[in-house]
Amino acid sequence: MALDRAAAEAAMRQDMADPLGLAVELAALGVSEIVDENMANAARVHAIESGKDARGRTLVAFGGAAPLHAARMAEKLGLDRVLVPSYAGVGSAVGFLRAPIAYEIVRSALQRLDRFDASAANGLFAAMRGEAEPIVRRGAGDQPLAETRSAFMRYRGQGHEIAVPLPSRRYRDDDAIVLRDAFEQAYRRLYSRVIPGVEVEILSWVLLLSAPAPTGPVIVAPAAEPYSPKPASRRPIFDPDMGEFVEVAVHERRDLKPGAFIPGPAVITEDATSTVVSRLFEARLDPFGYIELTPAAAPTSRGRR
Repeated sequence: MALDRAAAEAAMRQDMADPLGLAVELAALGVSEIVDENMANAARVHAIESGKDARGRTLVAFGGAAPLHAARMAEKLGLDRVLVPSYAGVGSAVGFLRAPIAYEIVRSALQRLDRFDASAANGLFAAMRGEAEPIVRRGAGDQPLAETRSAFMRYRGQGHEIAVPLPSRRYRDDDAIVLRDAFEQAYRRLYSRVIPGVEVEILSWVLLLSAPAPTGPVIVAPAAEPYSPKPASRRPIFDPDMGEFVEVAVHERRDLKPGAFIPGPAVITEDATSTVVSRLFEARLDPFGYIELTPAAAPTSRGRR
């Protein structure tokens, strides 16, 4: 699909740049910064809610827009590695095709653990299994199926539930202790504490029925010899450090081989997305053809935020 740059600039000028008294380029940069900060803040909140530290982790960019924003997000989050897999722009579709056949059912049924009704829980899961299995069997045939159970649980009075793994078997009434232990382990992982003396309740029950995952030989790709590829073209991009457009190298991903080294700023294009290599990063193609962004060796004028 051809993009109408003139129309985009006119819309940005009318709705953003002129009312704020900014150049079109700075207005567009402001929009991009707001988008990047919103995504980075969502990642921070998710990490906190999961009881995790984002530092030292790898940001995996997939989806049509993710590789455009990944380097800037990594700067904001203090991450030193970004990975852009092959076919990143259609990563969800690729994952769907490669994933094992599965079907998940969620049913709401409030139960307090101090009044745990094992018969009701067993009946609910049996009905869920009866609904899911014919669907999975259409693609899985006679393969053995794996059943995974979980529940959304909380302390009574809370407004937020957490996902808790449950054993996949028939329950007894005295399993209330087992379910409470599972809840407290999950709660402690998230919040480093439990709340004694408060009753626990289950709001929703989850059953995932899946066929075996496809298996195959483990592929070990040999290390590739580094090389500097010739750009397919050059184009201007707006450099926030300089406050102006600068000419950068544009590489076609399909032309790159493992070992390719591309210093930023640069752009790596493909059919479904483009990867922006910012001035703070440099790109390499790993042995599997994935784009790996790591901090540039040379110091730059802009610090991380």
